[in-house]
Amino acid sequence: MSGASGAKARLVTDIREIFATLEAPGELRAELLRGEIVMTGGPDWAHNMIVTRVRDQVPQNRWYPVATQDIAIPGEVSEPQPDLVVIEHGAFDGRSRLVPAPATTLLLEVVSKTSKHRDHVTKRSIYAAGQVPAYLIIDPYAATCVLLTEPRGSGEAADYRTERTSEFGEPVPIGALGIDLDTSEFGTLPAGA
Repeated sequence: MSGASGAKARLVTDIREIFATLEAPGELRAELLRGEIVMTGGPDWAHNMIVTRVRDQVPQNRWYPVATQDIAIPGEVSEPQPDLVVIEHGAFDGRSRLVPAPATTLLLEVVSKTSKHRDHVTKRSIYAAGQVPAYLIIDPYAATCVLLTEPRGSGEAADYRTERTSEFGEPVPIGALGIDLDTSEFGTLPAGA
């Protein structure tokens, strides 16, 4: 079948190709998670301030803390966009929209009212499958931080060997970055919000 210009139409069936050309409408953010395109609304103020407070504590003489960077997960049909990506200087040359997961040192997700299951379950196994050394989940509804380290396995069975949960106000030792994360100024949100 030819169009008016004589060019043949091409049927696109690769979800990665569709996702790469997708423009999320308005304030929505799009991610590709295990072959499914997931769109979420913009974050609230408490969420953004938590990301800012974490970013400001990352030693920038050695690490690049980058907000909302797309990640390529080897062996997965996933291109998540964490709230914060921490990459050691020299680990990635920056010539692509996608940062390979093995080039990252820490990925951060701040739980929103619609992302709890994705952050604690789906992304946990996706990031472990991508061999991301440290995954930090900050939940302003529960006022907790969960640091996951030592990824193992592949696919949906992938997980982290080590899980450490801290309450807001307690420091979170992040060995991968050589810091104790100060959580004393993290804002909380009401559980029913």
